[in-house]
Amino acid sequence: MSQSFIIRNEERGHDLIKSDGSRSSYIAGHPDGFVTRASSFNFHEYQGGRPGFGTIRVFGDEVFHGAGCGYNMHPHHNFAICAFVFGGQLTHVNTAGEGMVDQLRAGDYYVFSAGSGGKHSELSITTEDMQAIYLWVLPEQLYLPPSYHRGHFDFRRRRNELVQLVGNADGALPIPQDLRVSRLIADKGRTFRYAPRTLGHGTYVFVREGRIGCSGTELGHRDSMGLSSVDGFDIEIIDDDSDILIVETVMIDEANIRTWESEHAGH
Repeated sequence: MSQSFIIRNEERGHDLIKSDGSRSSYIAGHPDGFVTRASSFNFHEYQGGRPGFGTIRVFGDEVFHGAGCGYNMHPHHNFAICAFVFGGQLTHVNTAGEGMVDQLRAGDYYVFSAGSGGKHSELSITTEDMQAIYLWVLPEQLYLPPSYHRGHFDFRRRRNELVQLVGNADGALPIPQDLRVSRLIADKGRTFRYAPRTLGHGTYVFVREGRIGCSGTELGHRDSMGLSSVDGFDIEIIDDDSDILIVETVMIDEANIRTWESEHAGH
Protein backbone atom coordinates (compact mmCIF):
# COMPACT_ATOMS: atom_id res chain seq x y z
CA MET A 1 0.00 0.00 0.00
CA SER A 2 1.44 3.38 -1.02
CA GLN A 3 2.21 5.93 1.70
CA SER A 4 3.10 9.59 1.44
CA PHE A 5 3.49 12.79 3.43
CA ILE A 6 3.85 16.47 2.55
CA ILE A 7 6.00 19.07 4.33
CA ARG A 8 5.16 22.65 3.40
CA ASN A 9 7.89 25.25 3.77
CA GLU A 10 6.22 26.89 6.76
CA GLU A 11 5.95 23.51 8.52
CA ARG A 12 9.69 22.96 8.56
CA GLY A 13 11.88 23.83 11.54
CA HIS A 14 13.20 27.38 11.17
CA ASP A 15 16.18 28.45 13.28
CA LEU A 16 18.51 31.45 13.53
CA ILE A 17 21.82 30.92 15.35
CA LYS A 18 23.80 34.04 16.19
CA SER A 19 27.57 34.23 16.31
CA ASP A 20 27.47 36.17 19.58
CA GLY A 21 30.08 34.15 21.48
CA SER A 22 27.62 32.04 23.48
CA ARG A 23 28.41 29.00 21.29
CA SER A 24 31.86 30.03 20.09
CA SER A 25 33.24 26.49 20.36
CA TYR A 26 30.91 25.55 17.50
CA ILE A 27 29.51 28.62 15.70
CA ALA A 28 32.16 30.67 13.92
CA GLY A 29 32.00 34.26 12.72
CA HIS A 30 32.17 37.90 13.67
CA PRO A 31 29.62 39.19 16.24
CA ASP A 32 27.21 40.27 13.49
CA GLY A 33 27.33 36.88 11.74
CA PHE A 34 24.56 34.28 11.96
CA VAL A 35 23.39 30.97 10.49
CA THR A 36 19.81 30.38 9.34
CA ARG A 37 18.43 26.85 9.01
CA ALA A 38 15.21 25.52 7.53
CA SER A 39 14.96 21.81 8.33
CA SER A 40 12.67 19.11 6.95
CA PHE A 41 13.92 16.36 9.29
CA ASN A 42 15.47 16.34 12.73
CA PHE A 43 18.05 14.43 14.72
CA HIS A 44 17.67 14.81 18.49
CA GLU A 45 17.93 18.55 19.19
CA TYR A 46 20.08 19.31 16.14
CA GLN A 47 17.30 20.35 13.75
CA GLY A 48 13.60 21.05 13.73
CA GLY A 49 11.10 19.27 11.50
CA ARG A 50 9.75 15.76 11.06
CA PRO A 51 11.55 12.66 12.41
CA GLY A 52 13.73 10.97 9.80
CA PHE A 53 12.64 9.10 6.69
CA GLY A 54 14.36 5.82 5.84
CA THR A 55 18.08 6.40 6.41
CA ILE A 56 17.70 10.21 6.23
CA ARG A 57 18.26 11.98 9.53
CA VAL A 58 18.84 15.61 8.50
CA PHE A 59 17.75 17.51 5.41
CA GLY A 60 17.75 21.28 5.42
CA ASP A 61 18.95 24.39 3.69
CA GLU A 62 21.32 26.66 5.56
CA VAL A 63 22.75 30.11 4.93
CA PHE A 64 25.98 31.42 6.49
CA HIS A 65 25.61 35.21 6.79
CA GLY A 66 28.76 37.29 7.20
CA ALA A 67 32.45 36.74 6.52
CA GLY A 68 33.92 34.00 8.73
CA CYS A 69 30.53 32.55 9.62
CA GLY A 70 29.93 28.81 9.81
CA TYR A 71 30.96 25.90 12.01
CA ASN A 72 34.28 25.52 13.78
CA MET A 73 36.07 22.15 13.79
CA HIS A 74 33.78 19.53 15.35
CA PRO A 75 33.57 15.70 15.41
CA HIS A 76 31.20 13.18 13.84
CA HIS A 77 31.08 9.40 13.76
CA ASN A 78 28.92 6.89 11.91
CA PHE A 79 27.23 9.48 9.71
CA ALA A 80 27.51 10.18 6.01
CA ILE A 81 27.09 13.91 5.41
CA CYS A 82 26.44 15.57 2.05
CA ALA A 83 26.49 19.29 1.24
CA PHE A 84 25.18 20.81 -2.00
CA VAL A 85 26.31 24.42 -2.51
CA PHE A 86 24.01 26.89 -4.31
CA GLY A 87 25.61 30.27 -3.60
CA GLY A 88 28.70 31.89 -2.15
CA GLN A 89 31.77 29.84 -1.26
CA LEU A 90 32.05 27.05 1.30
CA THR A 91 35.51 26.40 2.72
CA HIS A 92 35.45 22.83 4.02
CA VAL A 93 38.27 21.42 6.15
CA ASN A 94 38.08 17.73 7.00
CA THR A 95 40.28 15.01 8.48
CA ALA A 96 39.39 12.12 6.13
CA GLY A 97 42.47 10.31 4.84
CA GLU A 98 45.42 12.67 5.23
CA GLY A 99 43.04 15.61 5.57
CA MET A 100 42.29 18.39 3.12
CA VAL A 101 40.99 21.92 2.64
CA ASP A 102 38.35 22.22 -0.09
CA GLN A 103 36.56 25.25 -1.50
CA LEU A 104 33.15 24.72 -3.06
CA ARG A 105 30.99 27.12 -5.07
CA ALA A 106 27.56 26.94 -6.70
CA GLY A 107 27.06 23.52 -8.30
CA ASP A 108 29.75 21.83 -6.18
CA TYR A 109 28.88 19.17 -3.62
CA TYR A 110 30.60 16.66 -1.34
CA VAL A 111 30.07 13.39 0.52
CA PHE A 112 31.94 13.15 3.84
CA SER A 113 31.65 9.76 5.52
CA ALA A 114 32.76 10.19 9.15
CA GLY A 115 32.71 6.43 9.83
CA SER A 116 34.92 5.46 12.76
CA GLY A 117 35.49 9.14 13.56
CA GLY A 118 36.29 12.33 11.74
CA LYS A 119 36.24 16.08 12.18
CA HIS A 120 35.41 18.93 9.87
CA SER A 121 34.93 22.69 9.76
CA GLU A 122 32.64 24.56 7.36
CA LEU A 123 33.12 28.29 6.87
CA SER A 124 32.12 31.13 4.59
CA ILE A 125 35.22 33.34 4.50
CA THR A 126 33.95 35.81 1.88
CA THR A 127 31.42 38.60 2.32
CA GLU A 128 28.90 36.78 0.11
CA ASP A 129 26.30 34.62 1.90
CA MET A 130 26.98 30.89 1.54
CA GLN A 131 23.87 28.83 0.69
CA ALA A 132 23.83 25.03 0.92
CA ILE A 133 21.56 22.06 1.51
CA TYR A 134 22.84 19.52 4.03
CA LEU A 135 21.84 15.85 4.07
CA TRP A 136 22.81 13.42 6.85
CA VAL A 137 22.19 9.70 6.45
CA LEU A 138 22.87 6.61 8.55
CA PRO A 139 25.63 4.40 7.07
CA GLU A 140 24.98 0.83 6.00
CA GLN A 141 27.96 -0.35 8.05
CA LEU A 142 29.34 1.19 11.25
CA TYR A 143 32.94 2.28 11.91
CA LEU A 144 34.14 2.36 8.31
CA PRO A 145 37.32 4.36 7.57
CA PRO A 146 36.43 8.06 7.01
CA SER A 147 36.30 9.19 3.37
CA TYR A 148 35.69 12.35 1.35
CA HIS A 149 34.56 12.86 -2.26
CA ARG A 150 33.46 15.94 -4.16
CA GLY A 151 31.70 16.59 -7.47
CA HIS A 152 30.14 19.30 -9.62
CA PHE A 153 26.70 19.64 -11.23
CA ASP A 154 26.80 21.59 -14.52
CA PHE A 155 23.26 22.97 -14.79
CA ARG A 156 23.96 24.48 -18.22
CA ARG A 157 24.80 21.13 -19.81
CA ARG A 158 22.41 18.95 -17.80
CA ARG A 159 19.21 21.01 -18.01
CA ASN A 160 15.99 19.03 -18.45
CA GLU A 161 17.81 15.88 -17.39
CA LEU A 162 17.40 13.88 -14.19
CA VAL A 163 21.02 13.62 -13.01
CA GLN A 164 22.17 11.29 -10.23
CA LEU A 165 24.77 13.06 -8.08
CA VAL A 166 25.27 10.53 -5.28
CA GLY A 167 24.96 6.75 -5.27
CA ASN A 168 25.83 3.93 -7.63
CA ALA A 169 25.53 5.60 -11.08
CA ASP A 170 28.49 6.33 -13.34
CA GLY A 171 29.95 9.68 -12.35
CA ALA A 172 28.02 9.85 -9.05
CA LEU A 173 29.83 10.17 -5.72
CA PRO A 174 29.95 6.96 -3.67
CA ILE A 175 28.24 6.77 -0.29
CA PRO A 176 28.22 3.87 2.23
CA GLN A 177 24.46 3.38 2.05
CA ASP A 178 21.73 2.18 -0.33
CA LEU A 179 20.89 5.77 -1.25
CA ARG A 180 20.72 7.94 -4.37
CA VAL A 181 20.54 11.73 -4.66
CA SER A 182 19.45 13.25 -7.99
CA ARG A 183 18.94 16.83 -9.17
CA LEU A 184 16.62 18.16 -11.85
CA ILE A 185 16.50 21.68 -13.30
CA ALA A 186 13.73 21.79 -15.88
CA ASP A 187 11.48 23.96 -18.02
CA LYS A 188 7.74 24.49 -17.71
CA GLY A 189 5.53 21.88 -19.35
CA ARG A 190 7.89 18.91 -19.11
CA THR A 191 7.10 15.68 -17.26
CA PHE A 192 9.64 13.25 -15.80
CA ARG A 193 9.04 9.76 -14.48
CA TYR A 194 10.92 8.62 -11.37
CA ALA A 195 11.05 4.93 -10.48
CA PRO A 196 12.61 3.83 -7.15
CA ARG A 197 14.75 0.71 -7.27
CA THR A 198 12.22 -1.40 -5.34
CA LEU A 199 9.01 -1.03 -3.34
CA GLY A 200 11.27 -1.17 -0.28
CA HIS A 201 12.78 2.21 -1.20
CA GLY A 202 11.24 5.54 -0.28
CA THR A 203 11.70 8.81 -2.18
CA TYR A 204 11.92 12.34 -0.79
CA VAL A 205 11.24 15.12 -3.33
CA PHE A 206 12.28 18.68 -2.39
CA VAL A 207 11.46 21.75 -4.48
CA ARG A 208 14.33 24.20 -4.00
CA GLU A 209 12.97 26.67 -6.54
CA GLY A 210 9.88 26.83 -8.72
CA ARG A 211 6.68 24.81 -8.69
CA ILE A 212 5.89 21.22 -9.66
CA GLY A 213 3.20 18.58 -9.57
CA CYS A 214 4.40 15.43 -7.80
CA SER A 215 2.20 12.34 -7.87
CA GLY A 216 -0.79 14.63 -8.37
CA THR A 217 0.10 17.10 -5.58
CA GLU A 218 1.28 20.65 -6.26
CA LEU A 219 4.49 21.64 -4.47
CA GLY A 220 5.91 25.16 -4.39
CA HIS A 221 9.05 26.89 -3.18
CA ARG A 222 10.75 24.77 -0.45
CA ASP A 223 7.80 22.38 -0.22
CA SER A 224 8.55 18.65 -0.21
CA MET A 225 6.96 15.22 -0.34
CA GLY A 226 7.93 11.75 0.81
CA LEU A 227 6.64 8.64 -0.95
CA SER A 228 7.10 4.99 -0.04
CA SER A 229 5.78 1.64 -1.30
CA VAL A 230 5.30 3.02 -4.82
CA ASP A 231 6.84 1.70 -8.04
CA GLY A 232 7.06 5.14 -9.65
CA PHE A 233 5.57 8.61 -9.93
CA ASP A 234 5.50 11.61 -12.28
CA ILE A 235 7.07 15.03 -11.73
CA GLU A 236 5.32 17.71 -13.78
CA ILE A 237 7.14 21.04 -14.15
CA ILE A 238 4.75 23.97 -13.61
CA ASP A 239 7.25 26.89 -13.45
CA ASP A 240 10.30 27.53 -15.60
CA ASP A 241 13.68 26.97 -13.91
CA SER A 242 12.22 24.63 -11.31
CA ASP A 243 15.06 23.09 -9.29
CA ILE A 244 14.36 19.78 -7.54
CA LEU A 245 16.41 17.46 -5.33
CA ILE A 246 15.33 13.82 -5.07
CA VAL A 247 16.66 11.50 -2.35
CA GLU A 248 15.91 7.79 -2.69
CA THR A 249 16.57 5.76 0.44
CA VAL A 250 16.10 2.18 1.54
CA MET A 251 13.38 2.05 4.18
CA ILE A 252 14.59 0.59 7.47
CA ASP A 253 12.87 -0.55 10.65
CA GLU A 254 12.03 2.43 12.88
CA ALA A 255 12.61 0.50 16.13
CA ASN A 256 16.18 -0.21 15.05
CA ILE A 257 16.62 3.47 14.20
CA ARG A 258 15.55 4.57 17.68
CA THR A 259 17.99 2.12 19.27
CA TRP A 260 20.77 3.39 17.02
CA GLU A 261 19.98 7.03 17.85
CA SER A 262 20.02 6.42 21.60
CA GLU A 263 23.48 4.88 21.26
CA HIS A 264 24.83 7.72 19.10
CA ALA A 265 23.43 10.76 20.84
CA GLY A 266 26.72 12.62 20.39
CA HIS A 267 26.56 12.16 16.56
